[in-house]
Amino acid sequence: MIDVERPKLEGNVAVGDNRRIGIAEFGSATGRAVFWLHGTPGARRQIPIEARRYAESENIRIIGLDRPGVGSSTPHSYDSVHSFADDLSTIADTLGIDRFAVIGLSGGGPYALAVAEAMPQRVVVTGILGGVAPTHGPEAIDGGAMEIGKRLAPLLPTLGMPIGRVLSSFVRVARPIAEPAIGIYGRFSPAADRELLQRPEFKAMFLDDLLNGGRKQMEAPFADVVVFCRDWGFKVGNITGPVRWWHGDHDHIIPHAHGEHMVQLLADAKLLTMTGESHLGGLGMAVDIIAELMDVWDQQSRILIP
Repeated sequence: MIDVERPKLEGNVAVGDNRRIGIAEFGSATGRAVFWLHGTPGARRQIPIEARRYAESENIRIIGLDRPGVGSSTPHSYDSVHSFADDLSTIADTLGIDRFAVIGLSGGGPYALAVAEAMPQRVVVTGILGGVAPTHGPEAIDGGAMEIGKRLAPLLPTLGMPIGRVLSSFVRVARPIAEPAIGIYGRFSPAADRELLQRPEFKAMFLDDLLNGGRKQMEAPFADVVVFCRDWGFKVGNITGPVRWWHGDHDHIIPHAHGEHMVQLLADAKLLTMTGESHLGGLGMAVDIIAELMDVWDQQSRILIP
């Protein structure tokens, strides 16, 4: 197993009433900012090592965030996905960041879209990697893993916290068996995800994120499912800024059809199909994805020049 360097900066930011959100920074402290919103499950270090190195070389500042209930973030239940945007706005203000890009992986996708809708003057471009689609309202679509989520959601406000505590206790003692466990998960995954999980640098990143983010608490995944199954608090179709949506055509968790559906709803979006890839494919293309978003940023900057 290869060693994973710690983030350049790691801590937490005060948000809301007596709450905090854990953060981890990678790359250049003075570069263009990209907020990276992890998947479900995940935490602030769920950022590929090659993306961190690319950020360093290209003067890009990547900030990973813990959602409430994982890592060093205070447990909290959002009324809607849209409520998260207030927390990210506070974090950006605290870090002295005016304009930024946002990337949402899987369960991070709805939160990234919420931020794009809430702050069109600050979000330059949004990248979604196999993101979750609405399950409620006129923009909803059926299918995928959220079909199970819809059945479990009524139980999770009561059961999520105790289950999260049990999982966290397990993570604290699971280091010796964590690597074999990822290998077992990979065996039951589609070929593309299995190959990615066999790469030492990705396995090391996942282990580092799991063991650091989950050893204190693991309530966030259950809170995600609950809020995804509610009205999101905004219409996806109201997002006006540019969105780039990457989706594997062999995604076994969030069907590719969901990506097609979402891009049709968005005013300024482009679907980039990852041929032969499954749910984790975006992580394997992280450098290309960041480069694409920075190109869009450059284009937006030229448009704004009188």
